[in-house]
Amino acid sequence: MREPISTPGAPKALGPYSQAIRAGGFLFLSGQIAIDPATNQLVGGDIAAQTRRVLENLGAVLQGAGISFDRVVKTTVFMTDLAEFPAMNEVYAEFFTDPAPARATLQAARLPRDARVEIDLVAVVGD
Repeated sequence: MREPISTPGAPKALGPYSQAIRAGGFLFLSGQIAIDPATNQLVGGDIAAQTRRVLENLGAVLQGAGISFDRVVKTTVFMTDLAEFPAMNEVYAEFFTDPAPARATLQAARLPRDARVEIDLVAVVGD
């Protein structure tokens, strides 16, 4: 069984996908970019500002499902410039406690709305 999760605390989906799907004891969150849910506009600023907004959006979806970042087991980070990795990583570390989730980080040629970073994740919802 698949259950969609949606919250007004995160941007609405930009296409035919859900903010998240709960299935089989896991929560699968779609990638988030640095869109301010109040304005539906991409936030300006450097990679740190965009990473913070992305993680705040993901946190809102997690909260909408009744869980938090401590339940995250896997993330994927897409960046348009891996030279900005240290600044992204510094903000990222503020949102996760030990043990940190497994992670893959990739450089992408381009992201939606010309964002600098996009992150998706998987969390455990059952024990």
